[in-house]
Amino acid sequence: MFEQFLGPDHFDIMPHLVAIGLAYLLAFPIGWNREKSERSAGLRTFPLVAVASCGFIQAAESMTADTPEAMARIVEGLITGMGFIGGGAILRLKDSVKGTATAASLWITGAIGAAVGLGSLDVAIMLSVITVATLWIMAPLKHFGHLEQEDGSDEVRKEK
Repeated sequence: MFEQFLGPDHFDIMPHLVAIGLAYLLAFPIGWNREKSERSAGLRTFPLVAVASCGFIQAAESMTADTPEAMARIVEGLITGMGFIGGGAILRLKDSVKGTATAASLWITGAIGAAVGLGSLDVAIMLSVITVATLWIMAPLKHFGHLEQEDGSDEVRKEK
């Protein structure tokens, strides 16, 4: 049935399954950190963002194989879309801004998925490692900074 619709050589699920699985695994620790910190986006959101970004790239591969400019437009759309989603995670309160680390994490998770989809596994792994290290290692160091709120929340105070 699929052969008639797609042709004999077009239905190969394994490479896509491996790539999407890897995107999921690389995003999982980021989601775990945000979930553990009780942020607005967490364990479900981050792997889904990576999988979606990877999926968009892989779904467009056959259409953009001969035109790198077309793939560049797909990547540009992902960058813009991730910025839009991240912007929704940022809350402006009376005298502070909250959610910037979650927004940045969403954006980089989209980059991880895109890197996996494009076959740049080394870039995807490094982005994941750097993000996880930043979120986990820098959190305790934040207590020593001047931006720490009395309630321990992840907020940045506005300059007056």
